[in-house]
Amino acid sequence: MISVQELRVKFGTVEAVRGVTFAVGEGSSFGIVGESGSGKSTVLRALSGLNDDWTGRMTIAGHALAPSRGRDFFRRVQMVFQDPYGSLHPRQTVDRALSEPLEVHGMGDVDRRIRQALAEVALPPSARFRYPHQLSGGQRQRVAIARALMSEPEVLLLDEPTSALDVSVQAEVLNLLADLQDRRKLTYVMVSHNLAVIAHLCPQLGVMQGGEMVEMLSAEDLRAGRVRHPHTADLRRLSTELEEA
Repeated sequence: MISVQELRVKFGTVEAVRGVTFAVGEGSSFGIVGESGSGKSTVLRALSGLNDDWTGRMTIAGHALAPSRGRDFFRRVQMVFQDPYGSLHPRQTVDRALSEPLEVHGMGDVDRRIRQALAEVALPPSARFRYPHQLSGGQRQRVAIARALMSEPEVLLLDEPTSALDVSVQAEVLNLLADLQDRRKLTYVMVSHNLAVIAHLCPQLGVMQGGEMVEMLSAEDLRAGRVRHPHTADLRRLSTELEEA
């Protein structure tokens, strides 16, 4: 479903992404993990069309991506951002946030689609006419996920979708994403600094450092400690120490 080959992104003279290559099968998940500044979110922004200054080759379902994307791309590929409050307009109700994508893509049956979307992300019907500040952080992220699903995409790009949430709520949102993927046969690319979060949802992952993908491995190998690169070992050790603390 997704192929990225020799992706490079520069900001002035700084090469933030240096020759990143990976592929994701249809209905599967691929995780990108790394520290702040490693280039992981820059990869996601280039793939999503939010950054059009890149070189290399990227395809979705066999179709080559140009720096500028058309409406069809944004119907098939949607992004869920890190901050659910910042990604929702504070003066728009949930109803408005969910109906807007339907208007953009000319999709009818608005009332039924909104009711179905709320149910699918386990939000009560009463949430429909609330504003973001009237919802908890977990509820806001569920709205953001529902909004991303309104255009019936095939691919979701997840930029640290649980990092702004409490630990107990993180697990709920990750389980929701897993259920939605299974039900809708979605393909995910997920970025996080948290190895445990990535391993929960993604059977395959890449580790980034200094703009390069220094290692690719399975979640199973990660759990078993079968890692090759010293940076992966450092991230795994830090993650284990945090869990034990």
